[in-house]
This record gives sequence, C-alpha cells and structure tokens, in this order.
Amino acid sequence: MEYVYAALILHATGKEVSEEGVTSVLNAAGATVNEARAKALIAALEGIDIDEAISTAAFVGAPAAPAPVAPAPAEKKEEAKAEEEKETEKDKEEEEETGMEGLGALFG
Repeated sequence: MEYVYAALILHATGKEVSEEGVTSVLNAAGATVNEARAKALIAALEGIDIDEAISTAAFVGAPAAPAPVAPAPAEKKEEAKAEEEKETEKDKEEEEETGMEGLGALFG
C-alpha cells in the first residue's frame, strides 16, 4: 500500500511517477524498499491516467450497507433458551394468580 501512496504523493506534487521517485519517497519515510515491488507498480501504472483514476474512485458512491448477519447457531440456541425461560416464568405467574383466586373464594 505504501508504494501506491508514494506514487500518489509524487503525482500530487507534480513529480514524475517513476521507480526512482517511489524509492526516494519510501526511503524518506523510513520504509524498507523492495525494488521488485517498485518496478511492478510503475509497470502497472503505465498508461493509467492517475487523475481520472482518482476522480472515478472518489465518486463511485457510498458503499452499500452490509447485509444483516444471521445469528450464529449458538446465539440462536441462547435466544431460544431465553424465550423458553420467559414463557416458563409467565406460566408460573399465571399459576400463582389462579391459586390466589381460589384462596379468595374460600374466605369470600
């Protein structure tokens, strides 16, 4: 990635984007330079209009929102267990209410 940044710095400052320029920028930044990568970058950029590439990349549009992720099986089990516990508590409460109504009838 730093090789691309070096090329962009050279381009932005009006310097020639060359292997020597990329190497100089990276050396100035304190990076270890791989000459093969610098050569490969310059070869890849041959014939590319950097200004056009930048403008195209800048206005591609906002990325789509990521699709919602389905819960993992463990999460599904936890959700199901929690739901069962809620139902069990609800049933206990109903039993208690029914039992209390019966006691009220006794002392009417």
